[in-house]
Amino acid sequence: MRIAVVQVLALAVWFSVSAVVPGLRQEWGIGAAEAVWLTGAVQVGFVVGAVGSAALTLADRVRPHLLLAACALAAAACTAVLAVAVDGMAGAVPLRFLTGVCLAGVYPVGMKLMASWSESATRGRSLGILVGALTVGSALPHLLGGVGHLPWRGVLAVAAGLGVVGAVVAVVSVRPGPHAAVGAPPRNPRYAVAMFGERGPRLVNFGYFGHMWELYALWTWLPAFLVAAGTGGAASEVLVFFALGVAGVVGCLLGGWASDRCGRSSAAVGALAVSGACCLLSPIAFAAGPAALAVLCVVWGAAVIADSGVFSTVLSETADQRYVGTALTAQTALGFTLTTVSIALVPVFAEAAGWRYAFLLLAPGPLVGAVAMRVLRAGQPPSGVDGRFVRTASD
Repeated sequence: MRIAVVQVLALAVWFSVSAVVPGLRQEWGIGAAEAVWLTGAVQVGFVVGAVGSAALTLADRVRPHLLLAACALAAAACTAVLAVAVDGMAGAVPLRFLTGVCLAGVYPVGMKLMASWSESATRGRSLGILVGALTVGSALPHLLGGVGHLPWRGVLAVAAGLGVVGAVVAVVSVRPGPHAAVGAPPRNPRYAVAMFGERGPRLVNFGYFGHMWELYALWTWLPAFLVAAGTGGAASEVLVFFALGVAGVVGCLLGGWASDRCGRSSAAVGALAVSGACCLLSPIAFAAGPAALAVLCVVWGAAVIADSGVFSTVLSETADQRYVGTALTAQTALGFTLTTVSIALVPVFAEAAGWRYAFLLLAPGPLVGAVAMRVLRAGQPPSGVDGRFVRTASD
């Protein structure tokens, strides 16, 4: 649970700027195309940081709680500088890029630490809790701006302060668990590529990529979608926090429970089917009124993140156990590369077709992810990804 607390606090900086984009657009006089880079720069930075970490196998060779703390503190420092000293895109984009680089040492390392405390039979629930913490932390700035009515600099300053507290908690109270690999393995940056030669990790990664095509584009552009539908201001911010934060946590917990109880791939396919259906129904809900739109957002917010912990769980169980940290870091690096594409394309598609139809662009992601997990399930014995326990070695 302490690892989850660290994730909530440290990851509050992730979408801190995205939550205040309306205020920044007005104060800085920037358009939607420029505003994309306030989130896109974080995603690119995360990819660069994750690739560097995987190449150096940092997550498997550095004491993970210290790496987590140092990266959380650095991300908080970047956000604090942005809050107090930046007045335009020229300073904001590089700082957001550096924030993403630092966060590459927070989220994947947190997954490795959580997996080290979990046996296979309960690992789905444990990583579901961790992803739920990511969800709350990412959505928290929307609550600060919507309910707290803080100005944009205040939102960033509070998010930075939470990140500092998270770093302190990591140093003081987080340690690797009993299921962590003993000793540092030989440096093997090639494993980030070699794992795609193994059937299990390869299919799990393809499923994860479909999931990521949808996830962060939805998280980034849901506020704009709601404003275009006629729900703006504080009401929009509160709905975003409830849909992505509160409903997201419920989805993560249900997804983790289902993966332990019903099987990993079954849980992932179920979540992908629901989120894909929400993509297809979004134009109808857009025009159906506030109540229908709120229901769609809540269901979608729960479903779109419910499978995230499942993919991390299966990879942690099918990858070479000496390089679990490297495998998880490489997985997130490639997944976040995709997010930069979908995040950039959504507003372009919205300009061409209208915001009502913008999220139809995301529907192929859940479809691809579901197919990959169905193929994985079809090739597994009863004790594989859809049994009560998951094998610890890939084919």
